[in-house]
Amino acid sequence: MEQAAASVGSADGRDAFSARPSMGAMAAAGIAVLILSYGINAGDRTIFPLIVKDVRSEYGFDLPEAGLLSTIFTLGMAAAGIPTGYLMSRCSRKTVMQIGVMIFSAGTVVTVLATGFADMLVYRAVTGIGEAMQYTALLAAFSSYFSRHRAVGIGVLNYAYAIGAIAGPALGTWLLVAFSTWRAPMIAFGAIGFVAMAAVAATVRPWLSDVEAGRQPDAGATAVRSEANATSGAAATLYNLNTVVLTVLSVFLGLAMYGYLGMYPTFLREHLHFAQPDTGRVMSLYGLGVLVSLGSGWLGDRFPANIVMSLSFLFGAVVCALLYNGPESVALQGAFSLALGAAFSGTIFVNLAGYHVRSVAGDLAGRASGLFVTSLFAAATVAGYAFGWLVKLAGWTDAGNVQLVLLCMAGAAVSLMLQPALMAKPGA
Repeated sequence: MEQAAASVGSADGRDAFSARPSMGAMAAAGIAVLILSYGINAGDRTIFPLIVKDVRSEYGFDLPEAGLLSTIFTLGMAAAGIPTGYLMSRCSRKTVMQIGVMIFSAGTVVTVLATGFADMLVYRAVTGIGEAMQYTALLAAFSSYFSRHRAVGIGVLNYAYAIGAIAGPALGTWLLVAFSTWRAPMIAFGAIGFVAMAAVAATVRPWLSDVEAGRQPDAGATAVRSEANATSGAAATLYNLNTVVLTVLSVFLGLAMYGYLGMYPTFLREHLHFAQPDTGRVMSLYGLGVLVSLGSGWLGDRFPANIVMSLSFLFGAVVCALLYNGPESVALQGAFSLALGAAFSGTIFVNLAGYHVRSVAGDLAGRASGLFVTSLFAAATVAGYAFGWLVKLAGWTDAGNVQLVLLCMAGAAVSLMLQPALMAKPGA
């Protein structure tokens, strides 16, 4: 049965999901488990920024140290792409997914045992390695399984991220309040991860996770690909103007987006003095904004890249200015957080990934994707530390204006240098 299903998914170009009804039911169950497992991954990323204030109180960390702890997991994500590609050439995707879930769940739980800054920093970085391994394997699995609808499959993964980003802060703050300790949400999310690992083992079949498993995955598969097919009519080398500009924009996004994600909950609790539940609700609204990603991707394909990216960064600059310059009500902060989720994760991230691929010929798509992931997450690694340092130097408002507003304005200006005519057409 498994061999038959695999052949349906790859040999004649139809999605395996459209095979016999009984297999369709098993596939639906497996896909649901994979989506939920990635939602846990996304939710896990949101927990630590929510508890930074409590961690600082216990350990005496200053803001730059706390900021680095909030975003250091991205170092693991940036470093894990090539090793994960190597591992997937020797192990099944399902196995790599499970190893990834195990690593980030264990890292989350072990964080509560940290004795100081150095070992906590290591534990937080390790979680990023696991998260990247799981995401890389999921991208490969969904791209192969949905052979005729790869863009939809990848879009579903982005929606799974949104679900985790919505539910994670709400559940995390509830646990924080209910148990009066920052360790409770860390232990709970780690435990949920191990449950997800077992669920993947029980429900995901090889013909679902490893369609076309004989093909070695590309080492750059850690990026979101908005184009499933090889591109044509674009640059024959990575050293072209569009790729250079997009790499600069990826660095800007990494610094701005993870400066926000890593330190904004601390801003709400320490500067605006929001209660813990209100902080969780505001952060959940960021995840709700990510749900615009399918529509934003469509706009990115339909309109010129320079216009789409410039307007998106400009919109992000306006929203960031509103976040850090005045409004102190929960409702307004929540509305602006939702808008920023739509701008950063729902629009800029999605289209940056797609434009990186469309800027080069098909045989370079994997390397372009890898460049996107490396540039974005390498910048994100220091985003929290930089934001905390700026707060310590000049205060929350000026830090937000410099690292978020000015970077977004710079992104809007640099985006105008893109040359859409030198990118492959969508679907080409």
